[in-house]
Amino acid sequence: MIVITAPTSQIGRQLVEIIVGSGEPVRMIAREPSRLPARIREQVDVVQGSHGNREVVLRAFAGADALFWLVPPDPAAESLEAAYLDFSAPACEAVERCDVRHVVGVSALGRGTALAGRAGLVTASLAMDDMIADTGASYRALANPSFMDNLLRQAALIRDEGLFSLPLDGNRRHPTCATRDIAAAAAKLLLDRSWRGRADVPLLGPEDLSCNDMAAILTEVLRWPVRFQQVSLEAFKDGLAARGMSPAFALGYAEMFAAKDSGLDDAESRTPANSTPTSFREWCETVLKPTILG
Repeated sequence: MIVITAPTSQIGRQLVEIIVGSGEPVRMIAREPSRLPARIREQVDVVQGSHGNREVVLRAFAGADALFWLVPPDPAAESLEAAYLDFSAPACEAVERCDVRHVVGVSALGRGTALAGRAGLVTASLAMDDMIADTGASYRALANPSFMDNLLRQAALIRDEGLFSLPLDGNRRHPTCATRDIAAAAAKLLLDRSWRGRADVPLLGPEDLSCNDMAAILTEVLRWPVRFQQVSLEAFKDGLAARGMSPAFALGYAEMFAAKDSGLDDAESRTPANSTPTSFREWCETVLKPTILG
């Protein structure tokens, strides 16, 4: 049996569509099962609750041999340790007690680099990987760069003002990845559990682009001018705090972007094995443009 956490998240809901059609028995942990499509609920076992809760994960992991693990963002968290490590600790206990043999987790690029220890959310995510691997389960960490899909948060700004902004150098090229390719990579690992031990699985996308490159592609796809505007880390952090994010989480985001702007995601060389198929242009055509045009 495969257990899927966060099945209504960006990655989770796309993973669900692949796994449920595979014929494998599936169990999902969901705070609000009603958010799952009715046709999905009819085909799977659903455990209601948070996958940060000890009793919930012990019940969900019983009889399972594979787990998809994704920590949901907690903008109110008092610390990154609470958001990632404390949240994951009950699941790690349950993995050991229930003898779950394979775990696939959503993580980040940067392991082994000098920047990894001061990269905010990435640092916490890499520490979570270590904790999961220490359970003794075979573990694959999907080591991701920034998600293309994060740009959906600025869809209204792109539509109304022809603008998107991030605390990044507009000319620095970096990898990005579409969440549908992350879901596909997770599904492949969960359905073919011949792998053993621990390893990172980098998912780099097919190309490196700067934010100015992205703006040019957006202009071509949407057929109206779109420009990128760099914001300072301080202004970015203050903006997150103004929208209700905890000081620790806002700082974690700022530190992550500072590390990315300094080359955190550059350590992995692109190869045919770690290049995912969806280009930024294709993602804009098939995901962002329909969202913006409604």
